[in-house]
Amino acid sequence: MITINNVKHILTYIEVRKMNKIFDVVKKYNIKNDFFLPYGFDKGKINFEAVNSLNHIEDGKLVLVTAINPTKAGEGKTTVSIGLADGLNAIGAKTMLALREPSMGPVFGIKGGATGGGLSSIEPELDINLHFTGDFHAITSAHNLLSALIDAHIFYGNELGFDKVLWTRTLDVNDRSLRKVQTDLREDSFVITAASEIMAVLALANDLDDLKLRLNKILIGLTIDNKPIFVSDLGVSGALMLILKDAFNPNVVLTKEGNPALVHLGPFANIAHGCNSIIATKLALKMADYVVTEAGFGADLGMEKFLDLKLPELKKDVSLVVLVTTLHSLKSHGGAENYFEPNLEALINGIPHLEKHIENIQNYNLDFVIAINKHTNDVNDEINYLLNWAKEKNFKIEVSDGFNSGSRGTKDLAELVVKTINNHKIREINRPYDLNDTPKDKIYKIATKIYGASDVKFTKKALEQLEIYNNLIKDLPVCIAKTPSSFSDDSKLLGRPKNFVITIKEIKPSLGSNFFVAITKGINIMPGLNKHSRAYDF
Repeated sequence: MITINNVKHILTYIEVRKMNKIFDVVKKYNIKNDFFLPYGFDKGKINFEAVNSLNHIEDGKLVLVTAINPTKAGEGKTTVSIGLADGLNAIGAKTMLALREPSMGPVFGIKGGATGGGLSSIEPELDINLHFTGDFHAITSAHNLLSALIDAHIFYGNELGFDKVLWTRTLDVNDRSLRKVQTDLREDSFVITAASEIMAVLALANDLDDLKLRLNKILIGLTIDNKPIFVSDLGVSGALMLILKDAFNPNVVLTKEGNPALVHLGPFANIAHGCNSIIATKLALKMADYVVTEAGFGADLGMEKFLDLKLPELKKDVSLVVLVTTLHSLKSHGGAENYFEPNLEALINGIPHLEKHIENIQNYNLDFVIAINKHTNDVNDEINYLLNWAKEKNFKIEVSDGFNSGSRGTKDLAELVVKTINNHKIREINRPYDLNDTPKDKIYKIATKIYGASDVKFTKKALEQLEIYNNLIKDLPVCIAKTPSSFSDDSKLLGRPKNFVITIKEIKPSLGSNFFVAITKGINIMPGLNKHSRAYDF
């Protein structure tokens, strides 16, 4: 007879088996019991100090997955990353994933979650896409505590002499009404949590000492004579560290095929640097022979930021770049209004867009393979055309069908990745600018070399900010906030546009992140919901 107690016992048994499974997998990847911190039965954290216990192990090979400019639905970069990791493990190459955590803004907006798709997914999908282990909540809380402490300081006399507060507030939802708000003390605004400097700081820190140093360097305001005011002047980094201490530990989950993934932090790639945490990537490199990681959006945004902002902090070479493309996106960039339908002419017209991303990878002096992320409605004639085009150009290419077939659909891609890495000697990266270039020159060089712009225009506000912040940012790399939909700053300008001008409307120092942000026209660091958001679909 089945009773409620029997059902509870069965469910508990299943959940315990899930926990044992993830625990057993983690042990196989060199993590001792003391470092694994279970969060329920199907996810956990790994204490960041595990990195130090693995220093004697040689780093694995780092595989960076990027893409061409996506359609609104995305092109399945995470799906390919997960499928590739499963495929590599299936052919005997010990592989770990290092992915970003999703933001709830896109989950309930237009893009959706970031756990892959079909058979190439990580689990538990719903938890990961929502609150997960509370990392985004911790960042939101730390950010808003700092906002409240600044306001309290001003309310009680303003000893530091704030004339302009540069620190905003944050929330992990898309809400255009919060782009400008008025409080009793001052005009204020919100950024989405993934665009918080604390998110970027946490993702780029190497250890707790580095985290505290970076938090103290955050610029929070200016005096009447434009003297900078930092978190260190306010003296509250200890409180921020207390809130963030658990969020600093990487999260571990499994793919549907039972392979491990470190899913940790998620700065937006169109606004911030768009990569998972340094600590998670370092840990993955010690745990596996191959590490598959991703950078947000296309090779014009996420890849550039990974190479120019994250890699110098990671101090690790990229062994190979995997460039994800879809027939959908190529047809969209080739002028097709309905890119779900067969349209070989639009596909051919979209190939120059793909070629520009390839040029960007080659200009960095990196080797690459192309992965065609196969969709159910793709037609063989178009797939074969793209395969033949690539082979004529001597580009290495494979179809990735992880969505429908799991590792069976990605083994060919996995074998190509291993073969290419084994036959390739890592070369020194060529960067688009030098750190001793002026801030304006750094922006100009990325805009012209990576995006293909003919020129850069600076608004009066941006020019004034460049002058005010010059001494603080002159030796730092630049993070450009731009639409992910186009090489230009106009989301509707698809394909490979020519003779366009990039407009920089605002400059923001992100000193804790060790870069400065140049914001192009049309970018809002607090997104808004679309007319029919995904929130209606649940």
